[in-house]
Amino acid sequence: MNSLREQILILTGTPVYAIIIGLELVLSNYHHRKSYSWKDTAANVYLMLLNAALDLLFRGAYLVILDYCYRHHIFSFSHVVVYWVMLLLLEDCMYYWLHRFDHEVRFFWAVHVTHHSSEYFNFTVGFRSSVFQPFYRFLYFIPLALMGFKPLDILFIYAATQIWGVFVHTKLINKMGWLEFFLVTPSHHRVHHASNAKYLDKNMGMFLIIWDKMFGTFQPELTEEEYQPIRFGLTKPIEKETPLTIVFHEWNQMWKDVSRKDIGIKEKWHYLFGPPGWSHDGSRLTSEEMRAEEEGQLGTELGELQAASRKL
Repeated sequence: MNSLREQILILTGTPVYAIIIGLELVLSNYHHRKSYSWKDTAANVYLMLLNAALDLLFRGAYLVILDYCYRHHIFSFSHVVVYWVMLLLLEDCMYYWLHRFDHEVRFFWAVHVTHHSSEYFNFTVGFRSSVFQPFYRFLYFIPLALMGFKPLDILFIYAATQIWGVFVHTKLINKMGWLEFFLVTPSHHRVHHASNAKYLDKNMGMFLIIWDKMFGTFQPELTEEEYQPIRFGLTKPIEKETPLTIVFHEWNQMWKDVSRKDIGIKEKWHYLFGPPGWSHDGSRLTSEEMRAEEEGQLGTELGELQAASRKL
C-alpha cells in the first residue's frame, strides 16, 4: 500500500513539475526576467540525482532502524484521521528542527549549503538537494516511530511535504493572502533563500510556517521600500563552480580551518560544530553578527540623517 502511495506521488508529481517549470520559463521570458540558466538547472538535476542515489542505497538501513523503533513504540492511535493529522504535524515539526540544525551547526551546514548555492530562484532549485542528508535525516524521525507511526507512513508524509517544498521555489507568486498565516509560501521561502543579513537563517519550515512563528525564526518578506532587494545565493559565492566544488567546497574550507596549527581544541570544535561563519579571529561573521553589523550601520546612517536634518 505504501509503495503504491509513493508511485502515485511520482506519477502525479512528475507531469505537474513539468507543467509548472514550463509555465515559469514562458512567463519569466515574457516578462524579460532571467530566472533560469542551463548551467544552474543542470547543477540542480545533478544534485538531485546524487541525493536520490544515496537515499536509495541507504534506505534499507534506516528503514530497519525505524522499524525496530516502531516495534517498541509507546503510543498507539485508534482513529485513522487522528493518526494522519498528527503524523503530518509532527513530521513537519521534526523537519523544522532538522532544517534549523542544518543552518545553525556548521558540520550539517556543509551538507545543506548545496541547496542554497544557486543565485537563481525557480522551481528547479527545489530539486537542488542536500546530497548527504539521507545519512542522518532518519534520526529526526526516530521519535515518530517510537510514538507509533509506521516507518513507510513517515516516509510517505515526508515525500508529500517535499512536493509542496518544491512549489514554493518561485518568484512568480507574490503573496497568498490568508494562507501566509500558516503555510510556507513562496514569499516566506524567498526570505529563506536570501543572502541579505536580515533574512539569514529565517523561515525554516517545509509545509507549515507556524513552527518558525513559535520558535522565533520567522521573518516576513519586506518590500524594497522597507528593506533592500533580495539577493539569492551564498553570502560568499563559490569561486569556481564545478561538480565537485558545489558539493565539497564547505567541507574543504572546514578542513582547512580545523587543520590550523595556531588554534586549540576549543576553536577546532567551534569550526566543526559552531554556527557557520564562526571564526576565532573575527575574519568571518555568523548570521547573527552580520545582522548586528547591518543594524549598526543602519543606526549610524539614521543618526547622520537626523543630525543633518536638525542642521537644516
